[in-house]
Amino acid sequence: MKHQPGRHFLQIPGPTNVPDRVLRAIDSATVDHRGPEFQEMSKEVLAGLKQVFKTRSPIVIFPASGTGAWEAALVNTLSPGDRVLMFETGHFATLWLNMAKRLGLDPVFVPGDWRHGVDPAQVEAKLAEDKGKQIRAVMAVHNETSTGVVTRIGEVRKAIDRAKHPALFMVDTISSLASIDYRHDEWGVDVTVAGSQKGLMLPPGLSFNAVSDKALAASKSAKLPRSYWNWEEMIAANKDGWFPYTPATNLLYGLRVALKMLLEEEGLDNVFKRHDRHAEAARRAVRAWGLEILCLNSAEYSSSLTAVLMPEGHSEIKFREAVLERFNLSLGSGLTKLRDKVFRIGHLGDFNDLMLAGALAGIEMGLELTGVPHKKGGVDAAMDYLVHSETAGGRKRAAA
Repeated sequence: MKHQPGRHFLQIPGPTNVPDRVLRAIDSATVDHRGPEFQEMSKEVLAGLKQVFKTRSPIVIFPASGTGAWEAALVNTLSPGDRVLMFETGHFATLWLNMAKRLGLDPVFVPGDWRHGVDPAQVEAKLAEDKGKQIRAVMAVHNETSTGVVTRIGEVRKAIDRAKHPALFMVDTISSLASIDYRHDEWGVDVTVAGSQKGLMLPPGLSFNAVSDKALAASKSAKLPRSYWNWEEMIAANKDGWFPYTPATNLLYGLRVALKMLLEEEGLDNVFKRHDRHAEAARRAVRAWGLEILCLNSAEYSSSLTAVLMPEGHSEIKFREAVLERFNLSLGSGLTKLRDKVFRIGHLGDFNDLMLAGALAGIEMGLELTGVPHKKGGVDAAMDYLVHSETAGGRKRAAA
């Protein structure tokens, strides 16, 4: 691809734009990971992460992608042949299913249409059918990155409680943590899975498990093999600010700065409001274009991304190729079942009004360029909302 002037518009739903301050922190000189400077930083980062996960439980950090955090959640708590309850909400829920199968678990996979989140009523019904309490874990993706659909985790927790079932509750927050409100403790989650490259505004390379007391107890008798992914050694070393093996020191320096930006400078509540606002503006643009949002239930709309259905007979692959080549704009592709049917607009992480307006302008021009049937005015609809809506910090449009 030839050089294109100006800044690339990275509007996929992860990896996201990394703030310059975070990049500069990662660029710091590498330090001794067994020295006092690292120990102080490590304690600070682990404490900050608890605020993001909204938990008092231990947070385990692995040098890995979110896939590693998936595996760590399973191998630390389960044994070969254990039955787990999973739900087909999209591409990433299906990948977690495939991992469970490869590890020798026995998944009960509830089919779905990729346009809805996990149905709490189905959770309750499936657990009520399990008279022998053979299901050892319920697993759900909070924000399905392939579809832009959110599962109402608090309601799933209530469904588990109504069924009076002892199963562990595991939740993937890879594309929702630090973008959409999430409450590990309040929602009774036993293992929360996350990654660094989305709402936490870092490059890929760090994965996380938040671990409840119930999950820690389960790890004592779990029989799936684990070595690198072992929580016990990590948690023991972390208590004093250390790691049992060499951590990703420079990414942790970047994480410290990202946590400061999220927790101290903007504040998590404002972060969530900002994401909600940008998501609503994006949806207004899509509706004004006359296109269809993939998510069918407004209560399950994602604030991290919006997935848009292409009109029949038109290719999202060709459309995305055109906007990349012409406008230096990257949009998310349709994955597996949605290949060539959906494009995804990422609006999460280090992101503001002008970045959204620019991305939507590129999309509207791309629709025209590629002959996709649409109405004009999507960008105007989004800008009108952005101008007249209240910002996260409470600032409204200036009086005339």
